[in-house]
Amino acid sequence: MSHDPNCIFCKIAAGEIPSRKVYEDEDVIAFHDIRPAAPVHLLIVPREHVPTLADATAAHQALLGKMLLLAPKLAQEHGATNGFRVVVNNGPDGGQEVYHLHVHVLGGPRPWKGMAI
Repeated sequence: MSHDPNCIFCKIAAGEIPSRKVYEDEDVIAFHDIRPAAPVHLLIVPREHVPTLADATAAHQALLGKMLLLAPKLAQEHGATNGFRVVVNNGPDGGQEVYHLHVHVLGGPRPWKGMAI
């Protein structure tokens, strides 16, 4: 499994940097975003260092499926009972800030309502 010693999400997954964890298993870790954009804002991060969604391969299919299936469970557990949004930013034009694949799970009243997306 790939690990980047300079990656903040690799360090969080390894327990080197604290986070407000909500879920973890052998493949992924999920925690509260430190700059929430919604009342519920969680990140689902694979333990394996995959820089972007574009870097994922067929070998990551099960991992990607696991991350997406985990999103509704965590959203509902954390109060997004009226719906939620799943976002994967990819690359500089896609707004990616941390180059370690991650899924944003956003729920609660929509601060982005009215924004063109």
